[in-house]
Amino acid sequence: MSYYRRRLSPIKPGEPIDYKDVDLLRKFITERGKILPRRITGLTAKQQRDLTLAIKRARIVALLPFINAEG
Repeated sequence: MSYYRRRLSPIKPGEPIDYKDVDLLRKFITERGKILPRRITGLTAKQQRDLTLAIKRARIVALLPFINAEG
């Protein structure tokens, strides 16, 4: 039986995810501007929901692009 190390969440569980923290949000989107899935980010389900909401809010107030034209 092989054991695997449980990955820790990159964001602490109690830490709020703010839509104005663009540097943090950029870690969780691709070069094209798509939101990375939970299996890649390693976040909990609640954190992923909060992250998605924060990214969408940041896009609406033009802090993040909807589509990155560079990629």
